[in-house]
Amino acid sequence: MSSAEITWWGHSTASIEVGGARLLTDPVVADRLAHLRRLAPSVREEEALTADLVIVSHLHPDHFHVPTLRRLRRGTTVLVPRGGGRLLRGAGLDVDELAPGDAGSASGITVSATPAVHPHRRHVASRLSGEPLGFLVRREETSLWYPGDTELSDHVDDIGEVDIAVVPIGGWGPTLGAGHMGPRDAADAVRRVGARWAVPVHWGTFWPLGVRRGGRAYERLFWTPGERFADAVTTARAEPMAHGATIRVGGDHG
Repeated sequence: MSSAEITWWGHSTASIEVGGARLLTDPVVADRLAHLRRLAPSVREEEALTADLVIVSHLHPDHFHVPTLRRLRRGTTVLVPRGGGRLLRGAGLDVDELAPGDAGSASGITVSATPAVHPHRRHVASRLSGEPLGFLVRREETSLWYPGDTELSDHVDDIGEVDIAVVPIGGWGPTLGAGHMGPRDAADAVRRVGARWAVPVHWGTFWPLGVRRGGRAYERLFWTPGERFADAVTTARAEPMAHGATIRVGGDHG
């Protein structure tokens, strides 16, 4: 595989650069998101929003964050779940709606949309709905799987072998509800796709306003998922990262 450079900006937002082309996942650069406050360092916005292709896994506002997406460079290609394109009308972006099995591309990055097991509606009171997605990404000789928010289910076995898995391992509140993977399920998903490198996301970034910090739930859901994921992964090189940090995998770095 070619060398890949990965920067984790927090929550599920990561930049992946391969061969000079940059992919951005579920971009959220806000310090405040409805009832959520970013406890991690603020994002270096100009750097984070530089991308050739952006993928958005589902319609929930902590992944499909319209204010962040509208700050992308005009003409940027953005792949979103079918039904979500209306949220970006007039934004000057090249928006393509996908369903599982569909494909998109930009700057030599090719993307296949895969299923995900997660709620479809934008929020509880919304009529807007779109089937959530994962993404199988290829650029040059490198393959990457980003499952979005999903439960661990049999659809993982249809992904095939990949070089890198960028997987969600936590959440943003005192409980981890249906439609998510914790550290152990995420480690099992990494094993099932045969990844050589695993980067955990969707943890340790946001916490609800008014909800007590400290205690067992806070430690388990906010501070320790990365460590527990690394301990659970036995088939790949696990790379828990600090917010804003960059690692290089593959090439001469594996």
